[in-house]
Amino acid sequence: MASELESGGNALREPASAGGTELQGNAEVRVNDAAASADRPETQEKAGKNGPEASQATRLHRPPILSMTPEELGQWLETRGEPRYRLRQVLHWIFTQPVESFDQMTDIPKTLRRELARAFRMWTTRVLEHLKAEDGTEKLLLRLMDGQTVECVLLRDDKGHRTACISTQVGCAMQCAFCASGLGGFVRNLSAFEMLEQLLHLKRLLPGKERLTHIVVMGMGEPLANLKNLLKALELATSPAGLGISGRRITISTVGIPPAIDRLAESGKPYHLAISLHAPTDALRNRLVPANEKIGIRAIMAAADRYFAKTGRRVTFEYVLLAGVNDRPEHATALANLLKNRTALVNLIPYNPVPELNFRTPSPARVHRFVEILREAGLNARVRFRKGVRIDAACGQLRRRLTSGVAEAVSSEQPKPEMASSQSSLGEAPQAECPPGGEKSSSGGELSQPQNAPVTA
Repeated sequence: MASELESGGNALREPASAGGTELQGNAEVRVNDAAASADRPETQEKAGKNGPEASQATRLHRPPILSMTPEELGQWLETRGEPRYRLRQVLHWIFTQPVESFDQMTDIPKTLRRELARAFRMWTTRVLEHLKAEDGTEKLLLRLMDGQTVECVLLRDDKGHRTACISTQVGCAMQCAFCASGLGGFVRNLSAFEMLEQLLHLKRLLPGKERLTHIVVMGMGEPLANLKNLLKALELATSPAGLGISGRRITISTVGIPPAIDRLAESGKPYHLAISLHAPTDALRNRLVPANEKIGIRAIMAAADRYFAKTGRRVTFEYVLLAGVNDRPEHATALANLLKNRTALVNLIPYNPVPELNFRTPSPARVHRFVEILREAGLNARVRFRKGVRIDAACGQLRRRLTSGVAEAVSSEQPKPEMASSQSSLGEAPQAECPPGGEKSSSGGELSQPQNAPVTA
């Protein structure tokens, strides 16, 4: 599925590579024990008149239940003579208390559970890797039905926020010079139900009555290049019938695609917009974010201004600090001039190193001077600091490592580097964000004991 960026009549396209391949390389992949089980109730229906082959074919062609809207699912139940309250019960087991199989929906009649299992897939993804950091950050690598993999992250902070960072594409076509997500190129867009399953996998990591409070769309891929599917997923994520997360607690990140920013503004949703800027001039940004060559900073800033005028939502500008590249005082001054007289927040993110890339993290003194210049110019700026770096939490890193054999896989019990804190050293209020390949940052908190992750039906 090709990604398309429109700007001034130009389109950027990245051809999809072949899907359906298995994980490659020498890295050891530890799959949740339950993932190997083929005897779950919904996958062990007894063969009917046509024999086991027909039964297997039926299972393979079942649509995911998350591909149905609550209205469509309600109609499906109604045609089977079910009472109206049955929809509420089914949705409870999908969103409020996500279970592994239809058979675990214990307050639903067994005959209906069997019908649901014959008609739908409960899950289309399974957990290949689950990493945990001491600060409470947890990262999942999920395998999709076609064998591709994506990442999602659960972020915790000491204010009780539980933030899900999700991906929107397999790979990325933007090819940002410092990011791990695009190193393998763009493969395809994720469907709405694949995005929702990321949220539900992360929700299952929460103990007791804890719930997801925020969503940051800052994982793998360019969200606005897959805006239609993203909006569909967020519709259920914010619906009282779904996860019930406030739209004002959702942040969507983008390298800046003006037509898509306008469409997002026209959607009428109160989502926060974060623009991954990373440079104050086109000459420098073209080097760091190649997509900028066909867009330009001026067009992006104009779209950001329209977004603020339409929604009243302050736009955040993300700026990854790369030592010796974009972190000098003159860069800070140019950035201050670019953003002056705008209601904006600047998030400065010291680079999170990617092994295959040669960029470096700037010194604390250089970071401090950069933010000082911005604040002296009257801008609202804050710095993100990394922590939990030991779990490959920057987006694209874990997928890259496991699919290319870059390094030996680590176990969930032995966390590895990564993660950035949403706490500012200068007293700013935290805002949870997920780091894509050394770019965006995250929050942390105490570690909880996760439940077993659900697997493919």
